Amino acid sequence: MRKLFLAVVAVMVCTAVNAQILNPVKWSYAAKKLNNQEAVIFIKATIDQGWHLYSQNVKDGGPVKTSFKFPASKDYTMVGKTAEPKPVTKFEDAFKMNVSYFENEVIFQQRVKLKKPNAVVKGELEFMVCNDKQCLPPDNVQFSVAVK
Repeated sequence: MRKLFLAVVAVMVCTAVNAQILNPVKWSYAAKKLNNQEAVIFIKATIDQGWHLYSQNVKDGGPVKTSFKFPASKDYTMVGKTAEPKPVTKFEDAFKMNVSYFENEVIFQQRVKLKKPNAVVKGELEFMVCNDKQCLPPDNVQFSVAVK
């Protein structure tokens, strides 16, 4: 019985450790009103040391690029595409091509035209991360940001 208990505890500890390792990106969101008709949505990724979050601009045959979807709303409309800062671009053996990615932290920005003063902007993002040893499957995150 004691051996069974220790085996169960060992599995739980290993599972907890893997869960922490396999969540290398933390997302946060904010909004800033530019005036009564426009705002900017900030989508921030904090990336664990050694991991790469891929750019929105990755060629076919590479990793899954970061992408954003904003459903239609009566409260706001998108203005242009989601902007990103300049990424690091390097050759990656895993994909046998140059890929663009971010390390440590990146803030994406999306401008919106407001149709009402206090809107909640909703969206979904898809992303993929890799380190030198592994790539995690693509992940989707839904979010909402209040613009006040």
